[in-house]
Amino acid sequence: MSTQTTASVSTHILDTSVGRPAAGVPVRLSARSAEQGPWTEVGASATDADGRCKDLPAPPEGTILVRLEFGTEEYFLTGRAESQRHAPEHRTGGPGPVFFPEVAIVFAVEAGEHYHVPLLLNPFGYSVYRGS
Repeated sequence: MSTQTTASVSTHILDTSVGRPAAGVPVRLSARSAEQGPWTEVGASATDADGRCKDLPAPPEGTILVRLEFGTEEYFLTGRAESQRHAPEHRTGGPGPVFFPEVAIVFAVEAGEHYHVPLLLNPFGYSVYRGS
């Protein structure tokens, strides 16, 4: 039986268009203690060279919903994403607008549990799952 009074959260991002981790992506963690209550930003970080974000703070006691927000636009526009080289050209001559400038994932949590939520990302799609 766990005696932890809060949940813990970690994540990582894999750019599936190139089969590599997505480094340098900003990640924000927000929490909510009621179904329709306000979101409170708990902390922020960025993915490391391995695409992992291991230093997100624990949500506060009483949290029932967590939101992870991934700032994917900068990743695609700065050229860190090799897949962007294959994106359609924009009228200005550079890559076109980013289809998913941000990805927000909301999930339910219970005290004492760890939630690892990976993001599988490409320029025109994404998926998430509860990892281990």
